[in-house]
Amino acid sequence: MTTLKQTPSQTVGPYFAYGLCPQQYDFDYRSLFTPVLAEREAAGEHITIVGQVFDGDGKVVGDAMLEMSQVDASGRYPESRAEIQKSGFNGFARVGTGTDAHKRFVVETVKPGRANPGEAPHINVILTMRGMLLHTFTRIYFEDEAQANGQDAVLASVPAERRNTLIARRDPNNASVFRFDIHMQGDKETVFFDL
Repeated sequence: MTTLKQTPSQTVGPYFAYGLCPQQYDFDYRSLFTPVLAEREAAGEHITIVGQVFDGDGKVVGDAMLEMSQVDASGRYPESRAEIQKSGFNGFARVGTGTDAHKRFVVETVKPGRANPGEAPHINVILTMRGMLLHTFTRIYFEDEAQANGQDAVLASVPAERRNTLIARRDPNNASVFRFDIHMQGDKETVFFDL
């Protein structure tokens, strides 16, 4: 009888960030994606998303990996490599939490526009970390987009008392920085979407 071995999605080892963000972890391999969604020359309001991932016990997770995608400031996804090189807007970022002294993720981008009239500006997030057999999906909305947030069908589908778990808040000391923490479980558990 043949014995089957576990697939990567059946194990709980903390290897995602190391393998998919090698430059960040000082390995001699080039990362396909970096923590930069938008280069300095990209049009729009440049912002930094900073946050931490917390486990069910409220401890900071140092081996999580996040992937983020968004539209540019005018509401468009890039359609080609040539467009990315010309505009400086990548539209996709990948970052691990294991190299920052505070186990944070730090992502450079521009504030997204509205992709569609009924959507608020947002960033799509995929999270992978130890102990999870499958990745999770969430979104980052912005506190200064209250009117657009009120019209967003996805945000409206979330119970009102939990919507705040999807809202990034501006740092009172630095207007270009938004804080967004992810809580995997507990009283502050972030809303995750079943896709």
